[in-house]
Amino acid sequence: MRVLIAMSGGVDSSVAALMMKNAGHEVVGATMKLWGGVSDSGCCSVSDVADARMVAGRIGIDHHVFNFTEEFESNVVDHYVKSYSSGLTPNPCIECNRKIKFDLFIDRALRLGFDMVATGHYARVEERVDGFHLLRGIDPKKDQSYVISMLNQQRLGRLILPIGDFPKEQVREIAKDAGLITASKPDSQDVCFIASTTSRVEFLSKRTAVHEGVIVDSDTGSELGKVEAIETVTIGQRRGLGTVGDSKRRYVIEVRNDERKIVMGTLDDTYASMLHFGDLATTLGPIEEGSHVMIQTSSHGYVKGGTFWLDRVELDEPIRKVAPGQTVAFYRDDEVLGSGVVR
Repeated sequence: MRVLIAMSGGVDSSVAALMMKNAGHEVVGATMKLWGGVSDSGCCSVSDVADARMVAGRIGIDHHVFNFTEEFESNVVDHYVKSYSSGLTPNPCIECNRKIKFDLFIDRALRLGFDMVATGHYARVEERVDGFHLLRGIDPKKDQSYVISMLNQQRLGRLILPIGDFPKEQVREIAKDAGLITASKPDSQDVCFIASTTSRVEFLSKRTAVHEGVIVDSDTGSELGKVEAIETVTIGQRRGLGTVGDSKRRYVIEVRNDERKIVMGTLDDTYASMLHFGDLATTLGPIEEGSHVMIQTSSHGYVKGGTFWLDRVELDEPIRKVAPGQTVAFYRDDEVLGSGVVR
């Protein structure tokens, strides 16, 4: 097959490219240029492009750079800013996967005549009689099925995930044995479009209005302090809010942007037995209402059980409240059923 491999400049996509080449496919590498601003973290730096090009040369495949900076700005960065302004806590990596890496990139590949797209994500796609099934990667510490839980049949049918059957340690060994310069390269961290020397408040304040917020106690209503930007406060937060007047341990249980007010309560107040969501996307077909599912609300978070309904999950036991704007993924055993956005 003709396979276009998305090369981020890291070890995972490097080994994925090597595996596709060794399997006998006609492979071309492509790195997405996404962020046009200052970046010293994540997966959008100039050095990452250089690393991807060197790996491509080492394994003997062509390498290209796709410029998606305008699309990234409008679909990911603007979404990030607008979400915080609306009192939501976004996940920019998931939005990048949804709008760029598994949408624009796949469409470009098909227009260029490629049969399939490959990436270095730790997950698996299995074709069965009833369609394409998205499964967890076999390495539980590195499983990335959560961040691609929004993919549908159209996208899954064009996707190869070569390293999903391997643990991370073995992936690094493969890279080392092949002499790839990315073999010991650290994994990318943080939001790629915010430099490590820039705070969220600084970044947001250059793109939208930020507002001071008053912190109040849930029981007494008394004022405990103030924050510089209420837009950056999230449900469950405890640190980074400045003094709250006494030694009592408190957590954010509600953010009222319209009132510029942050309500803080006890640890018990942070738990909920119901999780509401919208924007449901399923991988194979409808999820049966009233069925039991497992949910995951962060990339490597705990998995909890509950009863699925079209706009909510009734949890088997209370969990810490999830910030609106985050993604909840639904599983049955190791299979991803779909995902939604927490309300």
